[in-house]
Amino acid sequence: MRNQYHGADDYLFTGTSMFDVVRSRGQMAEEAPSRMNDDRLLSTPTDDLVADIVHQQELSIPVLDRDSAWMDSSEGQIAVNDYWARGVRPGYTIKGTIIQLSVPFSGDASFFRIQPTTFNSMPPRGQVGQDAVVIRYSAVELNADQARTTLNTAIDDIEKHLVWLRQSAEPFNERLKTVVRAAIEARKAKVLRDRNSVAAIGFNLKPRTDAPKTYVAPVKRKQIAVQASKAVAPFKPEPELDEDAYEQILKIIDGMAHVMERSPTAFETMGEEALRQHFLVQLNGQFEGAASGETFNFNGKTDILIRVQDRNIFIGECKFWGGEKAFVDTITQLLNYLSWRDTKAAVIIFNRNVDFSGMLKAMEDAISKHPNLKRGPQKESETRYRCIFANPTDTNREVIATVMAFNVPKP
Repeated sequence: MRNQYHGADDYLFTGTSMFDVVRSRGQMAEEAPSRMNDDRLLSTPTDDLVADIVHQQELSIPVLDRDSAWMDSSEGQIAVNDYWARGVRPGYTIKGTIIQLSVPFSGDASFFRIQPTTFNSMPPRGQVGQDAVVIRYSAVELNADQARTTLNTAIDDIEKHLVWLRQSAEPFNERLKTVVRAAIEARKAKVLRDRNSVAAIGFNLKPRTDAPKTYVAPVKRKQIAVQASKAVAPFKPEPELDEDAYEQILKIIDGMAHVMERSPTAFETMGEEALRQHFLVQLNGQFEGAASGETFNFNGKTDILIRVQDRNIFIGECKFWGGEKAFVDTITQLLNYLSWRDTKAAVIIFNRNVDFSGMLKAMEDAISKHPNLKRGPQKESETRYRCIFANPTDTNREVIATVMAFNVPKP
């Protein structure tokens, strides 16, 4: 293009091959758990480790913000190609107009130096800054239409190369989380084997052989183990409620709450403590403790809990909906009760207001705003949400909380 000015601009997309980048990042991601301190590996939740490694190794291809591009112009000396037409000898410069178009981008700037697996013999040119790529154009006699066309063509060429990079990056990013999780879990298992640690510490929830099936669908009963989680440094196993047991507990709570919904007259005068007792009866009717007839106990006014040694590994809170602030306070109180890693909880919210849909929306919004929320809320049904909260004193200690809402209208 005649009179176009490049100055000190570099050829873009001419460095290391994208093939080599993908291979190198994949290898670093798989090896990351083996380079990690073993106690940190065991004491940090797997999801957090996965997120950290993925953040470090994922391929963040730049995205141009073409609409926010801005232009600067100045007067300067320009090397010309049509020497004889202008009456100057080759190698001379002449005064003209220089345009610099800065195109902002998000993503990793280093990828402007990576060569895609698909490329051509004429890569685009430009200067790459921290958050913008600069394209230059100059002419002795500036023509606006020609300048606009030339600059847009240059942006299109850069975009084309970025698309080629994404064709390699997107499949890599999609499988990265799976690869990293597998590597972390394999490394954790090896470290545990090397330390001769056990996966359980001997606490079991045993289903009653004569358990009534009134409030829960019949299922094949099995012993419900409390597993040792991967705990603090130096590593020490801590009790954890088995996921199958947790799901069975939630099913029983769900079944009992639906009975209350269908028969509001029987429960219209009951407060939180009286409603809690109905859940305790049903739960202890399905499971029995190792040392006594009761596995589920109560502490305070509304807690339904399982204790191992001197700690709570499950807490259920029964509350009437009293607005977003009261609901958030309930979650905060629950997090302070559950201090062991990977412990599980249920928050059972009863609504006696008219607008149940509005309450559900307010409840979901309140969960999303809680300062200790790490992941979620994951909507499991129209009235049930699973959330992962961080313990207020240690973000590596997580609480799995299922929030269940039920409408118990006044008859």
